[in-house]
Amino acid sequence: MVVGRGQSASGTEAFIWDAVNGLRALDDVLVNDFGANPTEGTPAYRPLLDLGLAHVTGFEPLPEACAALQAAAGPRETYLPHAVGDGAVHLFHVCRASTMSSVLRPAARTLGVLHGFPEWGEIVRIDSVATRRLDDIGEIVGLDFVKIDVQGAELMVFEHGRTKLAQAVAIQTEVSFLELYDGQPSFAAIDRELRGQGFVPHMWAELHNAGVAPLTVSAAPGQGRNQLLEGDFVYVRDFRYPERMTDEQIKCLALVLHTVYGSIDLAFRLVLLLAERGAVAKDAPDAYFAAMQAELGSRPAG
Repeated sequence: MVVGRGQSASGTEAFIWDAVNGLRALDDVLVNDFGANPTEGTPAYRPLLDLGLAHVTGFEPLPEACAALQAAAGPRETYLPHAVGDGAVHLFHVCRASTMSSVLRPAARTLGVLHGFPEWGEIVRIDSVATRRLDDIGEIVGLDFVKIDVQGAELMVFEHGRTKLAQAVAIQTEVSFLELYDGQPSFAAIDRELRGQGFVPHMWAELHNAGVAPLTVSAAPGQGRNQLLEGDFVYVRDFRYPERMTDEQIKCLALVLHTVYGSIDLAFRLVLLLAERGAVAKDAPDAYFAAMQAELGSRPAG
């Protein structure tokens, strides 16, 4: 299936799209959001949607959250009630804070030492849910950019989605430093898996500390609260080996890096590479640099 390119881009984003247009004129950026619960806030890929440059397929197993997503969905958004995992049937622990609901059981020992978490992680009911392997989901016809927040089951999704993830150029995944769930894989385990699939770390999109109980520090927001808890980490296809990427993948990665993360240095390098390959106009790097210089005052080293 080909999803038509939007026409609403403007400003610098319009330029990078035009620069990459000769590379990726057929499709929108295909975003897959695993754990799309709307109470998590505005997703990182929202700028792509707002500019008409993406189509989102989201997955959310909580019926109430999925219904809310479907009710608010725009023409470029599709939300499905599937739990993505290893293809097995699991117990689904529905928590008082819906964003903590998981196929893994909340870890009482960790929750008990943190402010708020004993209440947020309280199990209000346990359902049985049949998970679907990412590689088996027919509704995913293409996959460029992944956002995933499935409360401790991220590694399970990655391990059972290696074929489809081979198409992806960027992944924003939640990782934890303190295991909030029994049996939750470590950040190191996720890092090993994604590096093994050809990705490298790029940046932190979010980083969160937690307040350690029982002391409450109220002098200033966040002051005295240094315990790392979790964050969203961004991985990109290993750009040191561009021969392993198609022109389409490089174009898509440049667009995501520019529009979502503001990583104009790497985006510029990718546009240069595309020009060398003849996949974009020869003057595309100069045009991109001129646009960035005008907007940000950036200058290349050397």
